[in-house]
Amino acid sequence: MSNLRIAVAGAGPRANDYMATIAKLNDKYTFCAICDKDTQRANTSAQQHGAKAIYTDVEKMLKEEKPDVFFGLTPTDSLSVMTVIAAENKVNVIREIPIAITRQVAEAITKSCNANGVKLEIAENVWVWPHERLKKKIVESGLLGKILHVRLWYTSGAYHGFNAVRMLLGSEAKRVLGYIGKVEVPQYISYGGDPMNSRFWESAIIEFENGVTCLYGKPLPGPRSSLWEIEGTEGYLSGSELVLYKDNAHFPFRDIYEEIDGKQVLDHVKIDTDPPIVWSNPFKRYGISGTDEIAKASILCSMHSALTENTDLIYGAENAIKDLELCVAVFESGISGNRWIELPIQYETEVERRIHEEFKRKYGHDPVKDIEKLKNTVFTRASVIWTVAGWL
Repeated sequence: MSNLRIAVAGAGPRANDYMATIAKLNDKYTFCAICDKDTQRANTSAQQHGAKAIYTDVEKMLKEEKPDVFFGLTPTDSLSVMTVIAAENKVNVIREIPIAITRQVAEAITKSCNANGVKLEIAENVWVWPHERLKKKIVESGLLGKILHVRLWYTSGAYHGFNAVRMLLGSEAKRVLGYIGKVEVPQYISYGGDPMNSRFWESAIIEFENGVTCLYGKPLPGPRSSLWEIEGTEGYLSGSELVLYKDNAHFPFRDIYEEIDGKQVLDHVKIDTDPPIVWSNPFKRYGISGTDEIAKASILCSMHSALTENTDLIYGAENAIKDLELCVAVFESGISGNRWIELPIQYETEVERRIHEEFKRKYGHDPVKDIEKLKNTVFTRASVIWTVAGWL
């Protein structure tokens, strides 16, 4: 069972990026099938990446191909239905983020996976970027002293940012104070292709169990890109640089490459402290080198190791629900009088209720109770979480 059969649903740009990585991991995966409603697009992807069969129906693909792993890379609103279909067919699941549109839907799909004895991994990529792995080693080295603050600025909704911060701190959030606003702006085309004339902004204070405070802001579009800064008593991490207050010492991250088969492949990333701190690329021999390609390989190999070596998934449903919960808590605080929200949340929040109602309005069925009825639904690219809360 060292080589697993994997089937993919979706043939869009991000799915094709994952398929390219799957093709490189040919000692771990055989790309047995692809499913997409657009057969021409599916055929193009199959030819490019070596899929053996093409389908337009996910359930038919799972029943006929019987893959070891199903990878869901279809629109957000469809993924929970896809996950349950895979679980009912005893197929292990990797799916795009977030784990679900709400915590209640996440709990339903997790229950289905557990009941059917299948593993569920969520394709959260940011925390496994090479520079993030190096940051984690720097934090653990103690060079920053006592960690005091995290400053998180995320321009497209902070699920990825919350994930990065949680993983770097190695601590869980205990309470959240949020502010939310919605403003009218000149008409633009949203990521889902729809014209819109409003945008959400967010700001929050997040207190962690280890005493660290995260100051978070999601602004309207502007010149500043997404970033997170870790501040300690002895120095800080900002972007791709460590700065130590003593002697104002600056240590930029260095990417070191090695030539393999005529191509430059990332060997390791490091900072030149004494001694140096180094993170080495475990996928170098596959020619996997790009930041996000390394993250994709990490996710795929997480599932492979879990199934062939009985190891834990590197991220999994539990972490995914905690990252989603932070998004929920910020918005819930912002729409309920800016009150502190204690974590974990033990009730259905107002924002989750709104998301469920919008889902039922849009697709005609409840996202928790009616998964069976949703199997033949045509889902749109723009998710209900974008409509209700501005989350991608």
